[in-house]
Amino acid sequence: MIVIDASTIAKYVLKEEHWEQVRDYLTAEPRSLDLALAEVSNAIWKHQVIYRKISSSDATLLFEALQKLGADVLILESFAGYLRGATEIAVKEKLTIYDALYIVQAQRYGHFVTSDDFQRKIAVKLGLEVVFIE
Repeated sequence: MIVIDASTIAKYVLKEEHWEQVRDYLTAEPRSLDLALAEVSNAIWKHQVIYRKISSSDATLLFEALQKLGADVLILESFAGYLRGATEIAVKEKLTIYDALYIVQAQRYGHFVTSDDFQRKIAVKLGLEVVFIE
């Protein structure tokens, strides 16, 4: 089983460069954290409000697509059960708690997909099989 982090889900939903590569990993019962929905929602918000790259109606469609992805494709788990391990990794590796949460989840399942290079480096250092989608 694989864990897909918020950076990769955001890449897919926002159709950022190399988004097509994410599709292959969405067919294998991918897991993520419930936190990913909030993180990706924030990315959509930034693209609308801060960067002004998308319209309000496009943002609404992206929010709906994200909800459908979360309900129909991703197996979402609560981040709470991973918090202790994530805190340890975050402090030791100087990584955000958010990013460390996905790493701890991936340690449980063995495979990890990310679009965050620093997070990738830490995951590899910790012995995970990592797919990096630039």
